[in-house]
Amino acid sequence: MIYFDNAATTYPKPRAVYDAVLRAMTEAGGNPGRSAHRLSMAAADIIYDCRCELAEFFGCSVPENVVFTYNTTYALNIAIKGLVSRGDHVLISNFEHNSVLRPVAALASRNVTYSVFDARGSTVEVLNSIKSLVRRNTSAIICTHVSNVCGLELPIAEIGEYCASRHIAFIVDAAQSAGVRPIDMRAYNIDALCIPGHKSLYGITGCGAVIFNEKYRESYIPFSPIIEGGSGVDSLNIGMPSLLPERFEAGTLCVPAIAALLAGMREVRRVGIDKIAQHELKLKAKLCELLSEMPEVELYLPSCDDESRPGTGVVAFNIKGKPSSDIADAFAKRGICVRSGFHCAPLAHKALGTGPDGAVRVSFSMYSSENEVRAFATALHEIIAEG
Repeated sequence: MIYFDNAATTYPKPRAVYDAVLRAMTEAGGNPGRSAHRLSMAAADIIYDCRCELAEFFGCSVPENVVFTYNTTYALNIAIKGLVSRGDHVLISNFEHNSVLRPVAALASRNVTYSVFDARGSTVEVLNSIKSLVRRNTSAIICTHVSNVCGLELPIAEIGEYCASRHIAFIVDAAQSAGVRPIDMRAYNIDALCIPGHKSLYGITGCGAVIFNEKYRESYIPFSPIIEGGSGVDSLNIGMPSLLPERFEAGTLCVPAIAALLAGMREVRRVGIDKIAQHELKLKAKLCELLSEMPEVELYLPSCDDESRPGTGVVAFNIKGKPSSDIADAFAKRGICVRSGFHCAPLAHKALGTGPDGAVRVSFSMYSSENEVRAFATALHEIIAEG
């Protein structure tokens, strides 16, 4: 099998991740923060260690500002619905996943409006697009770091600097970049960073996080949780705790998934983000070279010539005149895993002009190889010849 669907979830995982899940289930099987016995304390230790390492990994000095969630979508909902108030205006990019678009659109019930800026082109062009749309009541800019459709990287350092100068909250969806592109919350002026555990940090599904800027730690958090329940602390209070992380962590956390995230993050650090990124980009360049030699193939490449924004190992394409779902099915029959359709990102597909059936997406991980890329190209030749 050739697995090229890593933008959905990476596979395989490092051996250390599988081992960490088993250890969490056998040696830390208690409910964290609910008891003082050994199994409960072992679970709590895993969670705290992961908070500390995530905070350090992404440039936050306060581990308690790491809030664990089910996934990136849940993290984005917490950040967006918390930091955007009634009557506000927000900006999003034209490459957003539905995890941003739908929560923002749902805020129409609070009289929140939004505009869409163009993330294509140079950094100056992207910033000019943003500046042209900012209003007096613009309270937040919410954007992906890297597109899940084509790997386009947005200039989040420069966007964050602009947000800070205008006192606008900056929420970043790092679903496709966490673990493969450098992110420093402090340097990039990020108010809320939303990440998955199961993609380029090589954990398993069932765990994500929203990491809040350090300024949200000093006093009462100025927004409400989107779910209430047991937190393991302050049980006599009818309301949720006022401080992070318990304010947003209602119910029992998924300890095995958090253990997997911790192990995966450590493996990424051991190998090196830059090394992983260069490997994936090398494979992307090779695949684009091979596809460009096929006149039947239409490539959807991001328009960005900025070397500081290389993006990630994601390629979108179609065979002219053939539905993307048929192409993906033909690959599946050959033991090759890709994804077709709109990838939960209709704005990105509209910006790229992929057409009524979306596109086929190929996405790499640190375990992908050039031999697999060549085998993929050979299979694509066969699929084209079949008509």
